[in-house]
Amino acid sequence: MTEPAPDGQYDEWLDAIEADGGYYVECANGHGWLPPRRVCPECGSRELRDEPLPDSGDIVTHTTITVATPQFEDDAPYVTAIADFGPVSVTGLVRGVDPEDVEMGAVVGIEVGERETTGDRAVVFRPR
Repeated sequence: MTEPAPDGQYDEWLDAIEADGGYYVECANGHGWLPPRRVCPECGSRELRDEPLPDSGDIVTHTTITVATPQFEDDAPYVTAIADFGPVSVTGLVRGVDPEDVEMGAVVGIEVGERETTGDRAVVFRPR
């Protein structure tokens, strides 16, 4: 069985997070985005530079999945959250805390983990 092809820049971005080199892209006007990006969706600038991702972010919203689709049933229950890391928002799975204890405003770090059901790599947030 052959391995699926990597998802280009997304896999590179996950590799960078694993190596403590997480980054986002920013245009000259200060708009921040997650890769892959070739053009700033806000202003159309094509001049993007890599900037270091902050070490921690704040959870701004989250949801707990208790009944998952078969693709993720071994992961349930799990929490998906959006956390602000400076100028960018990142979506990931919250681990290292009981799903009932996840709170808005909680400070989290970012790392790469694995989905229980599929073994696929995923963005993971852990409390700081």
